[in-house]
Amino acid sequence: MSTYVLTCESTADYPKSFFDARDIRVVYFHYELDGVVHEDDLYQSVSPEEFFGALKAGSMSKTSQVSVGEYTEFWEPELEAGHDVLHLTLSSGISGTYNSAVIAAQGLKEKYPERTVRVVDSLAASSGYGLLMDYLADLRDGGASFEEACAWAEDNKLNMNHWFFVSDLDCLKRGGRVSATSALIATALKICPVMNVDHEGKLIPREKIRTKKKAIVELVNRMMEHVDGGADYTGKCSISQSACREDAEEVARLIGERIPALKGKVVINDIGTVIGSHTGPGTVALFFMGDKRVD
Repeated sequence: MSTYVLTCESTADYPKSFFDARDIRVVYFHYELDGVVHEDDLYQSVSPEEFFGALKAGSMSKTSQVSVGEYTEFWEPELEAGHDVLHLTLSSGISGTYNSAVIAAQGLKEKYPERTVRVVDSLAASSGYGLLMDYLADLRDGGASFEEACAWAEDNKLNMNHWFFVSDLDCLKRGGRVSATSALIATALKICPVMNVDHEGKLIPREKIRTKKKAIVELVNRMMEHVDGGADYTGKCSISQSACREDAEEVARLIGERIPALKGKVVINDIGTVIGSHTGPGTVALFFMGDKRVD
C-alpha cells in the first residue's frame, strides 16, 4: 500500500519552518529584482525587511511561475519512492502555474502509470493557500486516504475566505494594475481598497475605504459576516502582511475581541516575495473558513 505526499508552491506564504514541521514539500516560484533572478525560497536568502525595503526604495520586481520541467523534477523522486502526490497550485485566477502543473503530471503518468499526481487548483493565494495545506496535513495525519484528501480539497477550497486591503498603491501603479491618476487620488484621500478573492480565484475590488484604520475594522466586519459559526468559530485563521505587522496585529486583536476562541491564536505571516511583488508593502490579508465563495 503506497503512501502519499502533500506538495504546494512557495506562494502559499507560510514560513519554511511550518512546511518542514508539517511535512509538506514546496516548489519555488522565482522573482527578478533589479535584473537579478532569485528563487522565492521562503525568505531563506533575503529577509522580508530587505525585500520590501527595496520595493519602497523604488526597485522593480518581476515574477515567474514554476515551469513544467521544474514540476517534473520536483515530483519524480516521490513517484520513484512509491508515493502518490496531492499538489495544490496557486489560484488559476492569478497565475498560469496550474496549467503547467497539469502538463507535468500528465507527462509523469506515462512514465509512472502505477502512481498518481493529483493537481488541484486551490483558487486561493498567500496564507489562505497555506491554510488549506495546513488543513490537508491535519487530514493526512489523522489517517485520511489519498482519495479522501483529494476530495476534501476540491469540496472545501471555496470555503477559504480571503479579505485584504492595500494601503500603499505605489507597486500597483508601477505594475500597471492601477493608473497613476487613480493611485494619486487614492493616496491623497487616504483610500485603502478592500478586496477579496472570488469563486474563480480572481482578485476583486469590493469597497474603497477611507483611512487604514477603517479598513482594518472592515476586514474584521467582513469576517464576522462570512465566517463559519460567527462568534463561535473555532477553526483556523491566518493573516499575511507586507511590512506592516502592527496593522496585522491590530486585525488579530479585533478578531480576538469578537471571536473569543481565536484570541491569541491568529497566525501572522509575511507575504512572500512573489505575492509581495504585486501587492507591494502595506497589505494585510485575512483568511478563514466560512461561506462558500459564489461570486
